[in-house]
Amino acid sequence: MKRLVFIACLFVSVSARAAGLGGCEQHVEYGAPAGADVQTEVLLCRLGYALSFNTEQRVADWVAYYLTTEKVTADDVERTEDFRPDPDLEPGKRSELDDYKNSGFDRGHLAPAASMRWSPAAMSQSFLLSNMAPQIGAGFNQHIWKRLERYVRQWTERRGELYVVTGPIYGAATVEKIKPGKAVSVPTHFYKVIFDLRRVEAIAFILPHQKLKTKDLPTFIRSVDDVEDQTGLDFLLEIQDVIEDQVEAAIQPRMWKTN
Repeated sequence: MKRLVFIACLFVSVSARAAGLGGCEQHVEYGAPAGADVQTEVLLCRLGYALSFNTEQRVADWVAYYLTTEKVTADDVERTEDFRPDPDLEPGKRSELDDYKNSGFDRGHLAPAASMRWSPAAMSQSFLLSNMAPQIGAGFNQHIWKRLERYVRQWTERRGELYVVTGPIYGAATVEKIKPGKAVSVPTHFYKVIFDLRRVEAIAFILPHQKLKTKDLPTFIRSVDDVEDQTGLDFLLEIQDVIEDQVEAAIQPRMWKTN
């Protein structure tokens, strides 16, 4: 009952934008991130996540996914490795397998496959290229980014449920492309924001897109406000302003506990 009362006080209304992601209401329960260029944005709903795909950069501006203890402790489904273009995006406005071939970059998951082991469909959909961004392999995708994703699952198991939003940042005046003649953009940074709305708190990270030491992950903790400033996005649109301000302004002094 306390949980229901809290949600009733927290929640404002379902925006038309969030409602437009029919079937993905659980992933954007407190509002789909706003601020993307509507001329280049395509909203897509998947079983395990929702996303806003940027047809100019050929990378999602944000991917949002709702995790529960039951989801992150499931181990029924193996990785499918079925990387493929997203059939709901037009050729010429999406990323292709050939974009990544011999590019030197990993196809880095935004909504991680390891968090989709609760459903064969969710696992397979996590390998759609609309859920990928070019990432340095050793030292980033295969190490610090992977470790952060593991922490998110551990935090979810400890806390019961979490809302996660993740995506790229383009901090350079000239955006690097994945390889000559290809349109897929290479981010300069990646962000991840994790909301615990039972405890009314969040932890956020902005990681430079370079080889990093995994042990240094706590040094990249930021506030949600910092992420909003660097991405131009607005999170938690569907909760009361006073609660939104409280959650987004705070900087966690240390990593959340995992046990």
